[in-house]
Amino acid sequence: MVTSHGDKCGGQYGQWFRKTIPNWQALHDPANELNHNYTCPQAYRTPIPEESYPTKWIADRAIDYLESRMDKNDPFFAFVSFPDPHHPFNPPGKYWDMYRPDEFSVNLPYGAHENSIPPMEHANQIWEAGEMPPISQSAFMADDQQIREAMALTAGMITMIDDQIGRIVKSLKDSGHYENTVIIFTSDHGDYLGDFNMLLKGPLQLPSITRVPMIWSDPKSRAAVLTEAMASTIDVSASILDRAGLEPFNGIQGRSFLNALDGKSSHRDEVFIEHNDGGPRMGLKQAARVRTIRNKKWRFSVFAGENWGELYDLEDDPKETKNLWHDPIYSQQKAYLSLQLVEYLTFQMDESPRAMRLA
Repeated sequence: MVTSHGDKCGGQYGQWFRKTIPNWQALHDPANELNHNYTCPQAYRTPIPEESYPTKWIADRAIDYLESRMDKNDPFFAFVSFPDPHHPFNPPGKYWDMYRPDEFSVNLPYGAHENSIPPMEHANQIWEAGEMPPISQSAFMADDQQIREAMALTAGMITMIDDQIGRIVKSLKDSGHYENTVIIFTSDHGDYLGDFNMLLKGPLQLPSITRVPMIWSDPKSRAAVLTEAMASTIDVSASILDRAGLEPFNGIQGRSFLNALDGKSSHRDEVFIEHNDGGPRMGLKQAARVRTIRNKKWRFSVFAGENWGELYDLEDDPKETKNLWHDPIYSQQKAYLSLQLVEYLTFQMDESPRAMRLA
């Protein structure tokens, strides 16, 4: 178990770090940050070396597990979860300056949005006032140079994960299980990472947050196939059960997407996305409760308790720069998507366990 993010993670990693590293307190002291010239908020050059960083430790534990299964043939499920890439932006060692900020560009500035919604406007007002949000987890505005720095550091974190996954796959091969193991690579969410000059994440359901990577590598065929089929994170568990030949539990809301892995078949016509904040952020007076319907043409987001929302025509406006919510021309489309949303919300209940009656 590894909790939190960055170089000061807790859980069993934190216990190992304090027990194994003699100078662990000095390595955790911000006063010992390594020198750098980055100005991006939460860019921190950790003194913790690569071999002691959480990403490396997690890969080591996964490899230990696979090596313990060298002579075993019973089925297994290994969940290997990396806290990175995530703020604070602090890749260790060589990964800090592996990429240069000038290799990246900010292609979607704040000014590109024609009619931004209140949370985005609030973030811009805070930035123009030279302030930072009171909560370190809240999305905030940054200048182009700071965003390029965050991009470079994020790329460093991602490359470190790539390297560790390479070690894990090699161990899987060495253990003799590679040809009989499905490998799934995915994430929980993204980062605005420069969209409309924002960093981190928040209630705005931009593709940079909701469109996460997913790779399904199957021993039936490791050939690369790209699919445009839409799927949801809740479909992953249903697909794993299907691939293992197991029946899903009663009431499971996910749907197996195995048939869509050929790159030709469709899966979902749209996806339903939920977002719940723990408290007020980005100028909102209450914790955000956001429900979204997204299909290939539309993104429709409702913010509970607000008289505004979001509607984007993704064919004409793929970067979501023109909010059509208040445009009367699209009132019929809003009504249709509202009914779709109601349909999804109607099914948001726990169907399991099912009551049983003795004969």
